[in-house]
Amino acid sequence: MFRYIAIAWNPAEPFCAAQGHQLGLQWQQRTDWVLSLHHPGLQVFTTGVQLNVNQPTPLPEQLGIVIGKLFRRHVIDPTALNPTQFSSGEAAQLLRTSGQSLVSDFWGRYVAFLRHSSGTTCVLRDPSGTLPCFRLRHAGVTLVFSWLEDALLMLGGEFDARINWDALCAQLLTGALIGRETALMGVTQVLPGEIVDLQDDEPRPPALLWNAVEIANSPAALDAQEATQLIRQTVQSCTRAWASCYTTLLLRLSGGLDSSILLGCMAPADTSADVICLNYHSRGSDSDERYFARLSAARAGRDLLERERNPSFQLERVLQIARMPDPVPYIGWMNANTDAQLARAYGAGALFTGAGGDALFYEIPRWWPAADYLHTKGLTTGFAAAAMDAARLGRVSLWRAGALALRERIHLRTESRSPKGATTLLAQSFLQDREREAKHESRFIHPALQMGPYLPIGKYMQTVALMHPMGYYDPFEQAAAAELVNPLLSQPLVELCLRLPSYVLTQGGQGRALARRAFAPDLPPQITHRRSKGGMEEHIKSVLKANRDFARTLLLEGKLSHQGWIDRAKVEESLSGRPTALPGPISQIHGLVAIEAWLSRWSN
Repeated sequence: MFRYIAIAWNPAEPFCAAQGHQLGLQWQQRTDWVLSLHHPGLQVFTTGVQLNVNQPTPLPEQLGIVIGKLFRRHVIDPTALNPTQFSSGEAAQLLRTSGQSLVSDFWGRYVAFLRHSSGTTCVLRDPSGTLPCFRLRHAGVTLVFSWLEDALLMLGGEFDARINWDALCAQLLTGALIGRETALMGVTQVLPGEIVDLQDDEPRPPALLWNAVEIANSPAALDAQEATQLIRQTVQSCTRAWASCYTTLLLRLSGGLDSSILLGCMAPADTSADVICLNYHSRGSDSDERYFARLSAARAGRDLLERERNPSFQLERVLQIARMPDPVPYIGWMNANTDAQLARAYGAGALFTGAGGDALFYEIPRWWPAADYLHTKGLTTGFAAAAMDAARLGRVSLWRAGALALRERIHLRTESRSPKGATTLLAQSFLQDREREAKHESRFIHPALQMGPYLPIGKYMQTVALMHPMGYYDPFEQAAAAELVNPLLSQPLVELCLRLPSYVLTQGGQGRALARRAFAPDLPPQITHRRSKGGMEEHIKSVLKANRDFARTLLLEGKLSHQGWIDRAKVEESLSGRPTALPGPISQIHGLVAIEAWLSRWSN
């Protein structure tokens, strides 16, 4: 389990320096950690280092350090196993551009600590946001870390854990937060692509060196054929680059398009890694995709493991997960134990998934591409075809798609772009008292989205979806888990798909149309032309049914209920075991359980 923690302070301040040295000496005594950079005012420690996978890469002349995994942007060689090294010229350019050249010329999974000649220290998180990057201030010292448990251990119980109730309120109303604040007071995150000065006594606003909204606002002038070819090349390069880091890896193969595309890029002739496919299934009309997974594995010539989703998952486990700065959406981790066991059994160093593909390749069944075309090109001769595609995609009539696109273009209805949280089960008094305040609370919104409403609606929604970093650490298995890799969220690929208009990505009226076309030669036709999409709704419903008493007690006797934030009658109805007319209560109940378990974890 690769992790890092850094201690930064102002060396000109005696008290801060004493505090920083004391914490550093304490951590140097730990045999499982390595002091990777030692400089006046900055110490960076790492653990779980693996060459060519996650490692510290010092800059020449102690100008800083990059930790994690780097690939050179314009020379992607999937067969090269040597770690990236910086020349003196590259290091100087990196500092001269205040980190911009690192974002422009490299990509990967990294966090960089940079030291300027003025003595200041900055931290830069890579645009993918794969490695978590949090910070807190204590006794004049700034800690920057990937795993909160390490910071808590370093501070030895001196951290005053207080709940950020405003952040929880915003999360309940609008869903997962993507701003700098977390649900813990005093713990903030460095945003993907952001650089932050760690020693500024009067902190200046952090700078975004990589801005997804700006990228999406610069559409590529490519026709569908050119875009299709470029998607194919970029997906292949990124996937094979990641695969080159591992001798053996597991691939979560659902049988859907995204995971099948990854497998097609990692055929035996294309990578030296031993790729073992893993399919999970459960009862339900959409929960068993073994037929498609078998087709995909056979086409690629790879072994396939089939496992049933754990039907006896105990929700009590969420009360013992690692302490995190935000509530953990645990649904995606409920098979973590099986993942870890299989990774150990087969010696797999990583678990690859096709996460992010829906947003990346545009599997959004709405009429929005018609509005995007009208916003970008106006009422030209191509609008009729774009509206027809959008109508097919959104399953509305051609006339309705055109009318909605026109209304969106005229009124730019930004309120329709706001995501919603678990509002069905929230108390009406809570919604009335807090919704307006939370809606305009800019500190919980990603700063790049201040200009987001000027994006056409389809591209705006895609961009927001791609601004949510995926979870990196397994909150249940922790160090026992294989490393999680999501190749489709690699920076070069995200940038490409942000620049491709939604009406190009869905040309022909089908979600992920360009991706289907790009990889049709590598996939079974049943997958390329598949319209249905698998899910695990039946599974999470059965888990909740088996844990109904626990969920009811946790929610009705928990802090959200005591605060008057949830509607007790609706929660009781949802957990009564009787048929309910409430829309979508299952996933919302799981979301509330995650928040309540997180609150309980910190209360204990």
